[in-house]
Amino acid sequence: MSQACPLLFRQVDANISKMSAVIVSIGVIAYLLTMQKIILILIIIDFILRLSMHKGLSPIFRTSCFIKRIFNLPTRLEDAGAKRLAAIFGLAFSIAMLGFDFFELILGIWIVAGIFITCVVLDLLFDYCIACKVYSIARKLYPKWFE
Repeated sequence: MSQACPLLFRQVDANISKMSAVIVSIGVIAYLLTMQKIILILIIIDFILRLSMHKGLSPIFRTSCFIKRIFNLPTRLEDAGAKRLAAIFGLAFSIAMLGFDFFELILGIWIVAGIFITCVVLDLLFDYCIACKVYSIARKLYPKWFE
């Protein structure tokens, strides 16, 4: 997590967040292979559940917790701010893909999906959060928005 990340001063398990990101990425790839809108709709609903503090109802969150328990992975706590911001970006990417699908703009779908998957891979492999970098730039460009 970078110094530019927003802070909520609430801790979440980073391993569960990363597993959730992998599951969402698998969903995005499944969507790209099948072009079934229902996959994106389910991903969007799941993001909304997690962002609205009803994560216990989220199938992806529950699956991530189950996988963590099965593999006996350690808990790695991080501030929830960066993870919440990444979920907001994931929701925006998913809505954008659904919008492009609605207008049958296949290139737009693939570009957004590529950016989304790249963000997930950077986070998983290098702990590099693109959302935090965008947040940092936005804070510098529009400081009054963050007062």
